[in-house]
Amino acid sequence: MNKFFYSALTASMFVLTGCTDDDDNSPVQPADEAVTSLSSQQLETSLTNPWFQQGQQDIEAAKAAWAEVTGTVAPVTQSGSLQAAIADARGKAKNVILFVGDGMGVSTVTAARILDGQNQGKPGEEHQLSFERFPFAGLAKTYNVDAQVPDSAGTMTAMVSGVKTDVGVLGVDEDVSRGDCGSATGNELMTLTELAELAGKATGVVSTARITHATPAATYAKSADRNWEDISDMPPEAVTDGCQDIADQLVNFEANLEARTGADIDGLDVVMGGGRRHFLPNDARFNSPDARSSVEGDRTDGRNLVTEWQAQYPQGVYVYDNAGFDSVNAATTSRLFGLFNESHMQYEADRGNDVAGEPSLSEMTAKAIDILDNDPDGFFLTVEAGRVDHAHHAGSANGALTDTIELAEAVKVAADQTNPEDTLIIVTADHSHVFTMAGYPKRGNPILGKVVNVGETQPALAADGMPYTTLGYANGLGMRDYGSETDADRTYGDPINAGRKDLTNVDTTTPGFHQESLVPLGSETHAGEDVGIYARGPGAHLVTGTNEQNMIYHIMDYASDISGAANLAVR
Repeated sequence: MNKFFYSALTASMFVLTGCTDDDDNSPVQPADEAVTSLSSQQLETSLTNPWFQQGQQDIEAAKAAWAEVTGTVAPVTQSGSLQAAIADARGKAKNVILFVGDGMGVSTVTAARILDGQNQGKPGEEHQLSFERFPFAGLAKTYNVDAQVPDSAGTMTAMVSGVKTDVGVLGVDEDVSRGDCGSATGNELMTLTELAELAGKATGVVSTARITHATPAATYAKSADRNWEDISDMPPEAVTDGCQDIADQLVNFEANLEARTGADIDGLDVVMGGGRRHFLPNDARFNSPDARSSVEGDRTDGRNLVTEWQAQYPQGVYVYDNAGFDSVNAATTSRLFGLFNESHMQYEADRGNDVAGEPSLSEMTAKAIDILDNDPDGFFLTVEAGRVDHAHHAGSANGALTDTIELAEAVKVAADQTNPEDTLIIVTADHSHVFTMAGYPKRGNPILGKVVNVGETQPALAADGMPYTTLGYANGLGMRDYGSETDADRTYGDPINAGRKDLTNVDTTTPGFHQESLVPLGSETHAGEDVGIYARGPGAHLVTGTNEQNMIYHIMDYASDISGAANLAVR
C-alpha cells in the first residue's frame, strides 16, 4: 500500500517519495524542488500531519479494495496493475459539490424521510430523500482530536482540509490553543476551496446560517476561535497580535491566499448566507432596509465590509433580499455576494415570515451552480443546511426535519443541474444530535405524533399513564406547545421545561410543538455517533464502510485532482 502513498495536497506542492512499511508514521519527506512559494513550515502543517497521512493511507486502501472486489484490476498484490487503474481513474470530476446538513444524524435523516413521505400522502417509511437514492454510502466518525462529541468547527475543518483538529478552531491543526491568536501562526491548513482557487476553478460557499458561522467559515478562514466572527467578538490581545476576524477574512480571501502562496487568483465567486451584522459598522446609519435590530451592525472598527467587497469587485453583485436575489442573471453574473439576514437565515418553516423575503436553500444552490458552471475549468461548491442544527438545539423536531427536507430538495436541484459523469456530489453531516425515535408505533403513524401501537387506534401509555411521542431528545429545554409558531427559537424566551409532561390534550404535530427532553439544559447538545455519507459521480465508489471524517477531503481530491491542477497552475 505504501507504494501508492501520495499526498493529495502534495500534488499541488511537491512530488513526494513513498514510505516504507517500517516508517508509516514518520513525516513525509518532500523532493528538493518546491513548486509554490509556500514555506516548508506551512506545507508541513498538512503534509506531515498524522491525520492527513492516515487519510491518504485509507484512501489507497479503499481504492485497492474496490478494485479487487469489482475485478477491475488484478489482486492488490499486483501493484503495477492497481497503480495503473488508480492513475486512470483519478481526476474525472470537473466539479465537486459538498453538501453538509449541520447536525443531520442518521435518526434525523430517517425521521425526515418519513415526514417527507407523509407530507406526500404516503405511509412514509418506504420513502427516500433525494440523496438516499445515490448509489454509494458510508459512515463518518465525527469526534474531534480533543473531544468525543464534536463541534462544527473541528468537523468541517476535517472535511475540507483532510486533517482532524480540535473543538472550536477553524482551518488550523490541533497544535493551536483555542483563543490564542499567536498559536495559529504556522499551523494553518490548506482547504480544498483554496486549492480549487489555485487550480483556476470557480468557488462558492452557501449556507442558511451566518456565512461567518463555523461550517461555512472553515472553507475560507484560519482562526484560533470560531467565535471571532467580527472584531467585536475578539479579545483586545488577539486584535493587537494581528489576527483577522472571520468576516474580514471572507472579504479578503483573495488577498490573503495570494499573500500565502504568491499565486494570482480571482477569489470566491459565490457567497450566500446570513450574518450581515458581522460585516457592518455598529452604527444605525448602515442598517439594511430589513434590519431587525435598531443597530444592525456589530463591527466596532468602523469598517463596512460590504462596501469594501464592492470596491474590490466593482463588477460583482451584492444582494440582501429575495427581490435582489431574483433579479440576478446567472448567465451574465460572474460574482455574487448575498447576505440575507442580520443573523442566521430563517428556518425553512418560518421563511415566509421574513421581512424582505429570503431565497430557499434549493434556490440558492440552483443560482450558485448556474453562476459557477460558467467557468470552463469547473467549480468547487460547499452548501450547508445550517439550521437543521439550530432547530435541534431548540428541541424542535419539526424545524430540523423541515430544513432537512429542504436540503434534500437542494441536492435534487444540484443532481438535476449537473452531469454525474463529471460532477461528484457528496452529502454528509458534521455531527449528529441527541435525537431519538422510540416506542413501537405502527406503520404510517405520524412521525411527529404520539406513539400508537400496531393494531391500536389510541396513543400508547407509558408506565406513568401518559402518552409519549415517537421523537424525543435526551437533553435540552423540554416540551413546548406553541401551536402554529414556526420560529423554533421562540423556546429560548421561556424557562426550561424538561421531563415528562402530560400530552393527552396536546397536538404534537403542530409546527410549534417541541419534544420532551430528559436532562434539563439551556440548549440541546450534539451527539457523538457516526453520520452518513452519500455520494454520486466520479470517485463516489470510495464512499463505503466506516471512515475517519477527514477521509471526505481525500475522496473529493482524488476524484477531482484539484491539488494536481493547482500544481500545474503554479508551476
